[in-house]
Order: sequence, then C-alpha cells, then structure tokens
Amino acid sequence: MADDTLNAGSEIDAELVRQLADILNDTSLTEIEVERGDLKIRVARKVSAAAAPVQYAAMPAPLAAPVAPAAAPAAMTSDPATIIARAGEEVKSPMVGTAYLQPAPEAPAFVQPGDKVKKGQTLLIVEAMKTMNPIQAPRDGVVADVLVGDGQPVEFGEPLVLLEA
Repeated sequence: MADDTLNAGSEIDAELVRQLADILNDTSLTEIEVERGDLKIRVARKVSAAAAPVQYAAMPAPLAAPVAPAAAPAAMTSDPATIIARAGEEVKSPMVGTAYLQPAPEAPAFVQPGDKVKKGQTLLIVEAMKTMNPIQAPRDGVVADVLVGDGQPVEFGEPLVLLEA
C-alpha cells in the first residue's frame, strides 16, 4: 500500500480499511493494526464459527478532526446463538474444562432429553485440572436438551443442559 492512502495523515482511507478487512477474511487473523504517524487504524472481528462483523477504530492526530470511513459494512446477526430461541433454563458451566455425559466410558449417560430430574441430581461432569466436578440440576424439571457432546471442551458460562419446568 502506498503512503498516499492517507490524506495529510488525518483522514482514514476507506480503501485501506477494506483491504485490512479483506486480509482478516482471507486469513485466520482476528485483528490487524496499522500505525502511521499519529494515525492508528485497528480492524478486528469477533471469533466465532459464523461470519462476524468487522469493527473499526481510529486515533487521529491530536489537532485534526477525525473522519469516519466512507462505508462501513452493516453488522450481521449470524451468530447461531442469537438466531435460535430456546425455551427453558440453561444450566451453564461454572468453569473451563471437558464435559463428560457419563460416569464411565461404558456406563449410560447421566441424563438424556426427556428425563425428569430432581434438584441436586448430577446432569454431567466437567473435568478441570484432573478433578471431576459434577454439574447438578439447580431445580426439579425435565431435560429439554443436552447442549454439549461427550468429551467436548467447554468454556465458563457455556450452556450445557436445557431444563424445562
């Protein structure tokens, strides 16, 4: 990219921003930052399986007025979690670890969709730092869905099981 992509060091060239966004789309990068003088351009995207909107940020020279990019792409809500509405209470992971749906490899699963559960009943196990942590039902209910697979890594706050009344 030539130095003439920036006008007087204070305006953002929309083409430069588009080129940076294209680099993000073509690679596994999630963020790019370019700095020329007092102008800093940072292009970042959310990390998800679906396409995520690109975010723009600029830090102009102290005395120059900032100029917005000519055309910013519209934000798309393509995240599956925001598209699918779930009825019921999500039982979320209290930690980062690995989910196990059964107590032993040949044993039956703790619960399956349609099972009635009592408050305190083990729904699954999350292994963290070689410790098996039972995830218990917060209340009586019916298992609407098990949202994770056996042996799947899980994040803090990730929904594991969906309970209905």
